[in-house]
Amino acid sequence: MSDFSVRTLGDELYEALVGRRTVAPLSERFPGLTIEDAYRIQERMLARRVDAGENIVGKKIGVTSKAIQDLVGIDQPDFGQLTSGMAYFDGEPVPLSGLIQPRAEAEVAFVLKKDLVGPGLTASDVIAAIDYACPCFEIVDSRITDWKIAIQDTIADNASCGVFLLGDVRAKVTDVDFNLAGMVVERNGELFSTAAGAAVQGGPVNAVVWLANTLGRLGIPFKAGEVILSGSQSTLVPAMVGDTLRCSVGGLGSCEIHFVD
Repeated sequence: MSDFSVRTLGDELYEALVGRRTVAPLSERFPGLTIEDAYRIQERMLARRVDAGENIVGKKIGVTSKAIQDLVGIDQPDFGQLTSGMAYFDGEPVPLSGLIQPRAEAEVAFVLKKDLVGPGLTASDVIAAIDYACPCFEIVDSRITDWKIAIQDTIADNASCGVFLLGDVRAKVTDVDFNLAGMVVERNGELFSTAAGAAVQGGPVNAVVWLANTLGRLGIPFKAGEVILSGSQSTLVPAMVGDTLRCSVGGLGSCEIHFVD
């Protein structure tokens, strides 16, 4: 795909984000669109956000669990980048007015205390670089009409990033067995779903290893202080005004998100 086409599509997705509207699937309009093209489009979309005053504050892994892959019809994980304009913290109400077709995912976030540069990184390398872990919610959102996404569409759309909320509790990564730790998601006080960390690439730390090495091959490092979202352990939860969701992870703690208009 030409540089002009990449810029045009990246600008289209950015303008859809700002204007809270959707666009027809890129994969349908451009049948020859490759995954490499899609990541170039993502870079352009992110560049527009940075030019508008946001900063890159982390990375996210998308569609890591089999349940989510089956739901959206995608058979491999992807990644996107987190910006300062996406960040919320436990106790802050999260407005849905700036989103288009939001859905919530519960997962574990890691915050780094030192840089990580792949490829060739192991789980031990990743664990040594993590400052702390916390429960979190990611609110995914798609600028693609009706979530009709192929892998190229969600990649180009910055892995369908919306916003994310980090819990207040913090734990050393060595204090929790994230592969076995159970996760419970409640919606308005009622049980919505349960899961375990092993559903995500064999475990959240393994997912971060995959991402660090994948980005390393592309020349993109993890930086100290960045937030890494390790991938959804829950099924997608509709995000509705007035709803409150709670995510509890065994041995780690819980966080809560409340949606407002």
